[in-house]
Amino acid sequence: MSTGAPLESKRRRIRQVLPNLYLGKWPTGRLNSLTDVPGVLVYTQSVRPDSDVNTGVTAILPRKDWHEHSSFAGVFRFNGCGEMTGAHWINEAGVLSSPIIITATSSVGEGYRGVTEYCYRNFRKPDGEVDVFMLPVVAETYDGYLSDPARFAVTPQHVMDGIEKASADAVQEGNTGGGTGMICHGWKGGTGSSSRLVQGLNQDGKEVTFTVGALVQANYGSKDSLRIGGIPVGWILKNEQDADEIAEGQRDGSMREPRKDGSIIIILATNAPLVPIQLQRLARRAAVGLSKVGGYGHNSSGDIFLAFSTGNKISSQILPTPKPQVAPESAQMIGNSSIDSLFVAAADAVEEAIYNALFMAETTTGFKGRTIEAIDLDKVKRIVEKRL
Repeated sequence: MSTGAPLESKRRRIRQVLPNLYLGKWPTGRLNSLTDVPGVLVYTQSVRPDSDVNTGVTAILPRKDWHEHSSFAGVFRFNGCGEMTGAHWINEAGVLSSPIIITATSSVGEGYRGVTEYCYRNFRKPDGEVDVFMLPVVAETYDGYLSDPARFAVTPQHVMDGIEKASADAVQEGNTGGGTGMICHGWKGGTGSSSRLVQGLNQDGKEVTFTVGALVQANYGSKDSLRIGGIPVGWILKNEQDADEIAEGQRDGSMREPRKDGSIIIILATNAPLVPIQLQRLARRAAVGLSKVGGYGHNSSGDIFLAFSTGNKISSQILPTPKPQVAPESAQMIGNSSIDSLFVAAADAVEEAIYNALFMAETTTGFKGRTIEAIDLDKVKRIVEKRL
């Protein structure tokens, strides 16, 4: 069974659970989602043929005409125990010329083929050639605790469907897309998103609003490191759980916290006109948001962040590459002296996106009958509001 959206859930986003929690100075966009950035499209698809498989695909289009116009981009590797294909070219040329696919570790190949096959199906010329220059960007985190990786349940068709169905609707969160089988801070994790609106000026000196959006696939961390609004919520919940289990005589080897699968993929998008080196800097600020929630970049964690801007339309490279005379292309850029607000917005959006991934995820029983509980929102509310 493949689903494009989860069933109706009683789970709630962090702003619904904790309306008085301070989550930064900048307001959210209308959807509080990556798709608040104009032109950015997303689709999440879960793949669950039976209880042993809980996996999926998230497809992000930087712009609808991604095959004709590239976007400036930058990548930051906070800890490199993971994979993001296409990152070498982004670091080399500073451009993103592909959809972004986020999935499970065992599905990277299917993601790569899905993007490539989509191009051959849709952009092939009568002579059989495809002149779209494109290196697929496919990122992963490991979902093998709740999903049998040997089933290879994700197919290239799932990826092509994701590209085709991507929309500007609010990103589905929790157990959806590539985040379907992910675990975050010992509780059920997955996909989360958030956005911020930053006031600025355009090149004519007129007031404009820039949007910064974040999408995360959260699959990292231990319970005792989880912090919400600076409060050690995970440590408090873990101590309460330990005390309850001791009182009930339930402490044995089967009650241990599941092994850390590791990794978080973070995608940042903005319509502010940033150039590649600035987008590398923006991507680095994702680590600030991650650290506020309790991510440290452990040795076995693949913490890889990509930031792109829709603020400039860059002519895509075509194949075979022509050899014209050297010629400039014009582009706008935000001055470095005025970029700080975008850095703050990026960090805050990432922090909230991780919270939303945790808060919207649901208890899941998967591979080998293993169960990962969703974080108890009522307990979180009690702990945090007591300390605000």
